[in-house]
Amino acid sequence: MDKIAFFAFNGNLMCFQHVLLNVLDMSEKGMDVKLIIEGEAVKLIKEHEESENKLYREIKEAGLISAVCKACSAKLGVLEFNTGTGLPIVGDMGGHPAMSVYTEMGYTIITL
Repeated sequence: MDKIAFFAFNGNLMCFQHVLLNVLDMSEKGMDVKLIIEGEAVKLIKEHEESENKLYREIKEAGLISAVCKACSAKLGVLEFNTGTGLPIVGDMGGHPAMSVYTEMGYTIITL
């Protein structure tokens, strides 16, 4: 089985939507997919939560969001909000989610 970990760094809404589309597509095709939200993309969680974006909601409910960066959330002023979403806030590598955790589990990393 293919194992893919998407690290979404880009804070552009359209770019993030394409990450969501690919995560869902791969999951529906039986792949083991994880989404890690990093960098400026952590600011998009609030927008997606408040707009009740169907695609985002489906991915969240399926448990495909593996981590939200703690350090970036704090730096960009959204840590309290992101923590309140119930998503896993991770900072095992100097406050950021470590890619090595995923590579050690056999995931191929894709960054966008």
